[in-house]
Amino acid sequence: MTALPIRKPVRILGIDPGLRRTGWGVIEADGNRLVFVACGSVEPPDELPLASRLLAIHEGLAAVLSAHRPAEAAVEQTFVNKDGVATLKLGQARGVAMLAPAMFGISVAEYAPNQVKKTVVGAGHADKSQIAMMLKVLLPKADPRSADAADALAIAITHAHHRQSAALRLKVVGA
Repeated sequence: MTALPIRKPVRILGIDPGLRRTGWGVIEADGNRLVFVACGSVEPPDELPLASRLLAIHEGLAAVLSAHRPAEAAVEQTFVNKDGVATLKLGQARGVAMLAPAMFGISVAEYAPNQVKKTVVGAGHADKSQIAMMLKVLLPKADPRSADAADALAIAITHAHHRQSAALRLKVVGA
């Protein structure tokens, strides 16, 4: 008779990118059990030029990565809105949000906003209050101070639920 391998909890960083506020949330997933670790947001001053705001986001996320040492990361995909300039700027913040974990050697998964909502709430068009309510159920010790930090925790939860299929997709693409 052989012993079953011991499963180790995996630490996951969820990132909700934005130029004004980039939310982040760290959880540990041990099978179906989720444990809140930390959350917050990186908030560069509005008066900074774009390049300096992007640098501030990078430095803030690098500090989170150094402090919490996640094994995996997930970022919300950008939705395209009517304002093309705003969408491009959000895309730049999203690029920085993906770059920071990659520089730490951490793979980064991407999830559509509707997939995050469907995973956490059960409906793809849930609102912020429904996400906040479900976070209290799924992560009772979490107390996000901003909607962006709450969204980042929801992204981390989504990755915890879909990480096996995300890893399989990466293997298929890399093969």
